[in-house]
Amino acid sequence: MKSLIGDLLLQRLAVARGVSSAAPTNRLLYECLRGAILDGTLPAAARLPPSRDLARELAVSRNTVVFAYDQLLAEGYVRSRVGSGTFVAEVFPDTYTTVAPKPPARAADPTAAPPPPTPPLSQRALGLLGRISASTVQWGAFMPGVPDVTAFPHRRFAQILAQHARGGAPSLRSYATAGGHPALQRSLANYLRQARSVTCEAGQILITEGIHQAIDLVTRLLADPGDAAWVEDPGYWGTRSILGVNGVQARALPVDAEGLQLPEATPEDARLRLAFVTPSHQYPLGSVMSLTRRLALLEAARRRRLWVVEDDYDSEFRFAGQPIPSLQGLVDDAPVIYVGTFSKTLYPGLRTAYMVLPPSLADTFRSAQMELYRGGHLLEQAALADFMDSGQYAAHIRRMRILYGARRARLIALVEERLGPGWIHPFDSNAGLHLVLSLPAGVSDVEITAEAGRAGVLVRPLSRYYAASDAPAGLLLGFASVPEAAMAKPMDILASCIERAVQRMRPN
Repeated sequence: MKSLIGDLLLQRLAVARGVSSAAPTNRLLYECLRGAILDGTLPAAARLPPSRDLARELAVSRNTVVFAYDQLLAEGYVRSRVGSGTFVAEVFPDTYTTVAPKPPARAADPTAAPPPPTPPLSQRALGLLGRISASTVQWGAFMPGVPDVTAFPHRRFAQILAQHARGGAPSLRSYATAGGHPALQRSLANYLRQARSVTCEAGQILITEGIHQAIDLVTRLLADPGDAAWVEDPGYWGTRSILGVNGVQARALPVDAEGLQLPEATPEDARLRLAFVTPSHQYPLGSVMSLTRRLALLEAARRRRLWVVEDDYDSEFRFAGQPIPSLQGLVDDAPVIYVGTFSKTLYPGLRTAYMVLPPSLADTFRSAQMELYRGGHLLEQAALADFMDSGQYAAHIRRMRILYGARRARLIALVEERLGPGWIHPFDSNAGLHLVLSLPAGVSDVEITAEAGRAGVLVRPLSRYYAASDAPAGLLLGFASVPEAAMAKPMDILASCIERAVQRMRPN
C-alpha cells in the first residue's frame, strides 16, 4: 500500500521526467522532494518514509532514495535522528544552490493584473545601444581589422606560458597591482623606443584589457560629463561610443590626405579636454598626418590645455618605406598619451593593449585602473615579455608584414580585374590590414554590406564611420585573414553586389 508521500512523489516525478527526461532519477527525486518542502506540501517536522519503503513505492533502487535524502540532509532541508528517521527541517537554508523544477506552464488569465514593469534602462544605455557598431561575426572574407590568427606561433607561445605556470610565483595568479607585469612593461619600453620612436620608461607603461579599456580610463580620468573631445571624421566608432557613454561630447573634425584638419578657436573650446587621433595610419581612410599638421596639433593641445590620445593601432604593417615615427616622440614633453595593442600584431583574443603615460599621470592611472577594473592576466603578460625579449615578436611581425603585403597586393589586383581601376580610396597609404573602396555617389554602402553578408561576404560600410548622415559611401575590405587563393570567390560575390547597386541607380 502506497503512502501519501509516495503518491505525491510519483506524480511529481512524472511531471519532472516530462520536463527533463535526460536527468538521472536520483537527481529528479531530490528536486521533487525539495520542491515539496519549499512549497509547504511537506511541512516542517514531517517524517519521510524509510529509504527502503520509499524505494519500493516508487519502483526505484534504494540507492536512488539514499542519494536524495543525503543531498537534502547536506543542504539543510531535512534532519536525521538515529533510530527515529528523517524529518523535514524547521528552518530552511538561506540560499539555494539549484532551482526546483517548474510546474507546467498554464494559460494566461485575461482577468489577472499585468505584471509590474521592469526598471527602465539608463539614458547612457539607450544612447549606447543606439550606436552599436561591433559585428557579431569576426572572421572571414573580408572582415576588416582581423589579423590571421592561424599564423601566430601558438605552440611556442603555449610552451613559454606553461613554463611560467609551472614555476611562477603565486602573485602571477592574483590581481595586477602595478599597472601590469613589470617584465612586460620593460619589454614594451625597449620595443617602443626602438621601433616607434616613443620616448618612455617602463614606469610610464600601463597594460590594459584592450584599447577600449584604455580609452575608457582616459575619458573617465581626464574629462567630466559635459566636456568635449575632438575625434576624426570618419573615425573609430569605439571611441565615439565610449565618449558618449561617459557623457563627453564627440566633436567630429574632417580628415583629408594630411590627416586631421584643425578648426579655428571658438568659445566652446572651454569644455574641450581631449583629442583622439590616428596619425600614423588614419582609421579608416589610411592617410598619414603630415609633419605640419602634427606640429600644429601639438601646439593647439598646449595652447588649449588638451591631452592628445595617439592610437597607434597597426603601425607595424607598412608595406613600403619606413614606419612612420610616433607623434608622442616628436617633441620633448609632448602632451600625448600613446596607445597601442597586440590585437593586430598577435591576436585579438589576447585582450592586451597598453598606454604610455606622461610621468605626471602614471601613478594616478595605475591607482584608478586597480580601483575600477582589477587587472590580472599576469601569467600571459610574463609569457609575452619572454616572447618579445627572445626576438620572436619582431620575427613574427616581419613574417606577417610579408604575408599581409602579398595578400593586399592580391586583393587590389582582384578589385581592378573585377571592377576596373579607380576604386581604391585616394587616401590609401599602402599600410594596415584593410582596403577602402570608394563607391559612386548615391549608392548605399549599407545595402551592399547587407546583401554581401547574406551571401557570406563580410565588409563594413564606410558611411557608418562618419558622424554626418550624408557621408560618402564606401566599403572596408579586410585582407589579413584571407589566404590569397581564397579571395577570388568572395570578391566575385562582392563585385556582383556592387554592380547591381550601381545598376539600380541608372535610369531605365
